[in-house]
Amino acid sequence: MQNKVLYILLGLVAAILLIRASVFTVTEGKLAIKSVGGEIVDSDFAPGLHFRIPLVHEVALFDKRIITQLYPAERFLTREQEQLNVDFYVKWRINNLRRFYEATGGTEEVANARLGETIKDSIKSVVTQRSLQQVITADRTEFTDAMMKNARPAAEQLGVQLVDVRITKIDLPQQVRDSVFDRMRASFKAQAAKLRAEGVETSERTRAEANKQQTEILADAARQAAQIRGQGDASASEVYAKSYSKNPEFYSFYRSMQSYRESIGTQGDMLVIAPDSAYFKYFKQPQVQR
Repeated sequence: MQNKVLYILLGLVAAILLIRASVFTVTEGKLAIKSVGGEIVDSDFAPGLHFRIPLVHEVALFDKRIITQLYPAERFLTREQEQLNVDFYVKWRINNLRRFYEATGGTEEVANARLGETIKDSIKSVVTQRSLQQVITADRTEFTDAMMKNARPAAEQLGVQLVDVRITKIDLPQQVRDSVFDRMRASFKAQAAKLRAEGVETSERTRAEANKQQTEILADAARQAAQIRGQGDASASEVYAKSYSKNPEFYSFYRSMQSYRESIGTQGDMLVIAPDSAYFKYFKQPQVQR
């Protein structure tokens, strides 16, 4: 009886192990390949529970999420043979599982290594076409677009999609850093001097134009003032003429009073006039006869 129970238990355990060996689970973030002796049988598995033949089918699971790989600094030469140390990273994901498995053996390390070499070649092709100043001052987006364009065909051959390629740091070796910065400083100084000279020229031109406008405005104002003054003098002369025609004696008296007020009594002035001259006749005859 005891042997029978033992056999039943052993059979149950064997059945459980057989069932467990006959199924596999593909989660939402995974991809799966079922193969026989390295030959792919199926790679199109939806998330869920799937079956296989134990000891015959091999199942490999892969991450279908984005993978980020950082790469250490690599040395590149610019167009004028200046050395640059460039750090970068790559974001990629599997988009063709069969091709990825056949090209890399299903190993992320192999894919990262081959992608790294591809990106290095892309960076080299971009850097060697530019001067050091162009590389340092250029927009990183320009580099990213150029590298993605060059590296995308090679990535597709690996069965992966390049999501992003970024340069994280561009640095100069210590032995050339000082000389390069001195040349860049001299170049920027020359550009600054040119801009200052252009600014001075513009300032002088603006000032000359303003002075010209000032002169024209003052001349026009003087002309208008002269016209108004002439019109006023003409009106005054007309008034004086009418006054003289009505009462010549009063007109003469009034003009003499104006002359006395403007000529006599001012400090520091001196008049040499005979007392009996006609100029003082209204002092002698204060009462005007009408």
